[in-house]
Amino acid sequence: MNPKQRYQYLNVKFVSSVKTKDIQEVVFRGKGKPKITDITSLEISPKQAQVLASLSGGVEGLVKSLPSVNSNTELSSQYMVRGGNYDENLIYINDIELYRPFLIRNFLQEGMSVVNPDMVSAISFSAGGFEAKYGDKMSSALNIYYRQPTKFEVSGEASLIGGKLSTGFASKNKKLSALFSGRYRNTNMVLNTLNEDVDFNPQYFDFQSHINYQFNDKWAISFLGYWSKNDYEMIPKYKEVDFGTLQQPIKLYVGYEGKEDDQYKNMMGTASVTFKPNKKLTFTLDNFAYQNREKEYYSIASGYMLQAFDPTTGDPVAIYDAGGQIDHARNDLLARVYGSQLRAKYSPDANTDIEIGVKYEKEKLKDMTNEWQLVDSLGYSVPRSNTIPGILDASQLKLRYLIAGNNDINPTRISGYAQVSKKFYWGESRVFVNAGVRAQHWDFNNETIISPRAQFAIKPNWDADMLFRFSGGIYYQAPFYKEIKDLDGSFNSDIKSQKSVQFIAANDYEFKMVDRPFKLTTELYYKKMSNLIPYYLDNVRIRYAGENNSEGYAYGIDARLFGEFVPGVDSWISASYARTKENIDGMGYIARPTDQRFRISMFYQDFMPKFPSMKVNLMLVFANGLPSGSPIVIDSNTGLPNIASRYVYQKNLPSYKRVDIGLTKVFIDQKENKASGNFWGKFKELALGVQIFNAFNINNTIANQWVTDVNSSNIYPVPVRLTGRFFNVKLEFKF
Repeated sequence: MNPKQRYQYLNVKFVSSVKTKDIQEVVFRGKGKPKITDITSLEISPKQAQVLASLSGGVEGLVKSLPSVNSNTELSSQYMVRGGNYDENLIYINDIELYRPFLIRNFLQEGMSVVNPDMVSAISFSAGGFEAKYGDKMSSALNIYYRQPTKFEVSGEASLIGGKLSTGFASKNKKLSALFSGRYRNTNMVLNTLNEDVDFNPQYFDFQSHINYQFNDKWAISFLGYWSKNDYEMIPKYKEVDFGTLQQPIKLYVGYEGKEDDQYKNMMGTASVTFKPNKKLTFTLDNFAYQNREKEYYSIASGYMLQAFDPTTGDPVAIYDAGGQIDHARNDLLARVYGSQLRAKYSPDANTDIEIGVKYEKEKLKDMTNEWQLVDSLGYSVPRSNTIPGILDASQLKLRYLIAGNNDINPTRISGYAQVSKKFYWGESRVFVNAGVRAQHWDFNNETIISPRAQFAIKPNWDADMLFRFSGGIYYQAPFYKEIKDLDGSFNSDIKSQKSVQFIAANDYEFKMVDRPFKLTTELYYKKMSNLIPYYLDNVRIRYAGENNSEGYAYGIDARLFGEFVPGVDSWISASYARTKENIDGMGYIARPTDQRFRISMFYQDFMPKFPSMKVNLMLVFANGLPSGSPIVIDSNTGLPNIASRYVYQKNLPSYKRVDIGLTKVFIDQKENKASGNFWGKFKELALGVQIFNAFNINNTIANQWVTDVNSSNIYPVPVRLTGRFFNVKLEFKF
């Protein structure tokens, strides 16, 4: 490892300006580029994101190893932070906010992460209390910058689940640089570890480009482009699930007919112009456009049978129930966002930054929903009379639920921010202060929100190398497609932003142990939340109630020990304890669906001292199960889910346990050893790796399917399993 790149965490350096004419810089920054000054952010090495053995994506996979982050599924790049849900996280690439697909309801449908690890130059992640320049969401901000190549390069990867190819170049005068990358992924072999008789055909493609041109010292332009196409086809045939207890083992048999066919197409383009009239002032104009086209089509009929077994002999003793259901959906969504943002940064001296920005967005949401479920026996729920349009009338059919909507809106969103950052001495202590405010107006619900935020850090002149950080403010979850959609499928223009008042206190302690550098980071946080919209988790899909009728809170403690457990490579151990609860309609506080409680994770790297070309990385996770295992009752009068039924059913999923291992043999690394020969000498890097996903083949559960025995009125949670052990082989190369 290059010593200059070893430490990616916050490093604080002060240079005294006493008795000098020039103000010398007081620097709060990590050693990566570009410089990131937000003291609430943790910097992550892009190299670690590339080597990590992860099914969900390198960058997000590494984020999930942090103490404040929770994700109990391996195929999804989505995550939850400090009691928040999947929708409460900001993601930026080159200071442009990104959007994820909206209709995804389970981990099987999700494709590749939008972030391409091969193109990344810097990563920072804030789990809360972030600056005013970041947008209006309540939980976290992931900020990523793509790199600019300095010469011609080609790199790629081929594995059992896909491949990628990247190329970049720069002109002789370095004014023009371009980076292009394409990826393909097919998780069919991974999904076959689910032990179900299902024909999967999930195919995911994407292409990204990052082009920069520097006219002179004052003017520069850049372009960031993204295109992806995700196709998910599933034809279920048969499934058996064992569950129950040792005293009462039960098996569920399910037969299927029909199929699911989903398509997600995403496009994004951003053209940026940067004008720097002098060293102190910088203007950036970003013009962006994003479009997401989603189709979720399925018609699946299933028949099931519950059977009990003798715990000693294993012989079947009783059949509890037999029935069936039909699940149908024809859901279409077009989401389009385009606009401009103007940002200005003024640095009168080396220790002061003044930043302002304003953004105009025009949005289009066209949503057509037609989704229903028919159950032919009492058990899954209490059905109600309803009509399937164009098929049968209410006298012929009873549906468990029906969601139908036809929405088309074109709202405008205007936002802006202003903030000041200052570094200075307070006696012999070194201090950083940031204060700012942002505002947003959305004409769909005619709401204006104002969000003041502040950060403070102090490094005392102690023998112990410690940094104390404090941050907080008012953070809003500005509504968009998911929040405004009612349970019946219509858009609610009366919905308002959810609100979170946050307080965070943190300590960074850097020290040496066994003559190697380490850093212990500890954070305490508390969030007081109001105007909340209750929701429930359907696998990884979030369904909101459509009303601001709840309040809540979240608190916890995070700890992370980072350092060289093995000389020359970085590893860390993360642990957290957290609780989040809410009070719906004054009925009392209960756990929210994202109530994480205890979680511990470890990212570990090692190599063989006598054979340094043999490398290993390990990701270990243990997390308490989420309370999303509770059944949601369908209201017999409205036919809609009754989210308040969580007060009756409070059941947690089993704990999530997983170990992923990556083994790599480096054949060529021109940075350390020059390869000889006409052919092998052309390679800069060449490595062969073996990845073992879910190394101990643990049967984790992401959700429950609830089935009732109509003879005794018992309700049974049938686990929806995650993927099993899978061996992947990959070849990596770079010219």
